[in-house]
Amino acid sequence: MTKQPVIGLLGGGQLGRMLQEQAALIGVELVVLDTADCPTKQINQNDKHVTGSFSDAEKVRELARRCDVLTVEIEHVNTEVLEEIATKGVEVDGQMKKVQCHPSWETLRLIQDKYLQKEHFKKAGISIAPQVAVGAGEDMMRSMKEAADKFGYPFMVKARKGSYDGRGNFKVDGPKDLEEAVREMGKLSLYAEKFQPFRKELAVMVLRTEDDGGNLKDVHPYPAVETIHEDSICTKVFYPPRGVSAEVSEKARKMACDVIRTVKGRGVYAVEMFVLQDDSLVVNEVAPRPHNSGHYTIEAVPAMSQYRAQLSAILDIVPPQIKLQPRVSGAIMLNILGGGREDSHNSLVDLTRTVYDDEMDIFLHLYGKASKPGRKIGHITLTSYSPDTNLERLAAPLIKEVDRIREDRLKTTSEQLRPNVPAVSSSTVQHAPAPSSSRNTKNPLVVVTMGSDSDMGVLRGAFEVLEKFQVPYDFTITSAHRTPVLMSELAKTAASRGIRVLIAAAGGAAALPGMLASETTVPVIGVPVKATHLDGQDSLYSIVQMPRGCPVATVGINNSTNAGLLAVRILGASDAGYQKAMAEFMEGMREEVEAKAAKLAEIGWKAYLEKK
Repeated sequence: MTKQPVIGLLGGGQLGRMLQEQAALIGVELVVLDTADCPTKQINQNDKHVTGSFSDAEKVRELARRCDVLTVEIEHVNTEVLEEIATKGVEVDGQMKKVQCHPSWETLRLIQDKYLQKEHFKKAGISIAPQVAVGAGEDMMRSMKEAADKFGYPFMVKARKGSYDGRGNFKVDGPKDLEEAVREMGKLSLYAEKFQPFRKELAVMVLRTEDDGGNLKDVHPYPAVETIHEDSICTKVFYPPRGVSAEVSEKARKMACDVIRTVKGRGVYAVEMFVLQDDSLVVNEVAPRPHNSGHYTIEAVPAMSQYRAQLSAILDIVPPQIKLQPRVSGAIMLNILGGGREDSHNSLVDLTRTVYDDEMDIFLHLYGKASKPGRKIGHITLTSYSPDTNLERLAAPLIKEVDRIREDRLKTTSEQLRPNVPAVSSSTVQHAPAPSSSRNTKNPLVVVTMGSDSDMGVLRGAFEVLEKFQVPYDFTITSAHRTPVLMSELAKTAASRGIRVLIAAAGGAAALPGMLASETTVPVIGVPVKATHLDGQDSLYSIVQMPRGCPVATVGINNSTNAGLLAVRILGASDAGYQKAMAEFMEGMREEVEAKAAKLAEIGWKAYLEKK
């Protein structure tokens, strides 16, 4: 038997882990560049692995020295070093060794820029949504207004690079949203796109084969599947697509093949597209790798799942007459996403072991990743061989639990970790208008403000803290960019009105807390809001990096609960009632933790986890 080439993999997440599972079955050696504890390395012990970042050029060169061919688990890699390695080579024992990457570095570079990617497909006669580039800096607003004139409202503003899972998108519903779009997206390279009123989202995985000279041999499509996206993340996949005719599904397969014929490199590609109201199709974007929408193929096409196909294409061992037809009549893939608590997904995992029906098979995949809200930590595939089986009905308990976990995650995100604090008795509390609420519009001690009403959910935690500590407070909306006069008035009059703390929430450029602090002597607490991109890190940096002489207290991203608690502590510095209430709250937390520790010691970790 001829020794198989060693495949180097840039990225070792769940896609790499499932690729490794297939590689082990056919005796292919996979060497990974990623962190030491990444999901792929957890099941692949190999002293050739490289520890580090796949964006680090020298680490990529080191991986290339240890393998015969490269592939990627994620497209956001350093294409400059991949081009260098493929065209000039990497030095090994004094000799230059060229190492090819599949897909090609040229394809990866193209796909990294979503605007150029779609322009490329448009030139090939493939249907895309009308789009225009958006200028930077002072030209950004002008470009967006031109896009509005061209496309009408609504239209989409999208990040050209770096976004994934639907992040980096902003829907402009009307002229009032233009400034918000600039504020939220202004630090990114952008393009504008005509809004597509689609009725379904489809995806087609395509296997591309090439000869040793890089010439296309053939493309082989898997069936079209329906994808469901919620909160910018794929949550469910249905095969066959629901409410989509066989004719439209076949058109989707043909369009996907046409798309992949235009790129370079062996392997599997995901082509995502919209089905419009008239059943026409528009390509949305392409992923040059195994994809979430293709997970179902592990069980549905066992002889040539997307992962086996990826390996076979790279090694050039794909049978020329291959048919990628599922052996099942139906399949549903459910993503297991981290919930509001670390163990939220356990109930869903447990269901896979208790839900049973002769007409349905259930397959559980866990990725070895720690649970975080919204993080993909596993998936479930359900299949049926009988065309008469209503698979969606049989899968209802699992689908319902996926939806419940999502609702819990959204609720927890808005609620934060709300403290269960006792109501307090203080001379200050006498100003509260009613026992049911401590809001006081005339004599508030704390005023909570936000740049947009979209921040209300984030501030719920602060509101509840102030209510439970019976702090007289008020709230309003003031934008540093759209209502600067109102914002300035709030800041300048705060001290004279008896306001002792301002809490300000803002996302994106997050200028509001700092601008307030520049015009008031009252302490300002900034709450960074997680916006549509960068996961709120831009907001955090904008608030915490205030210039010397203009301090703003800053809490964690979306953590308005801590803002509320900090406000109570500030009040407690001069009010014995609030100081006492905070001491009681802290004592309650201590007692709660000690009770949990005692319970753990009493019943042991296994029984404790079962009880939770």
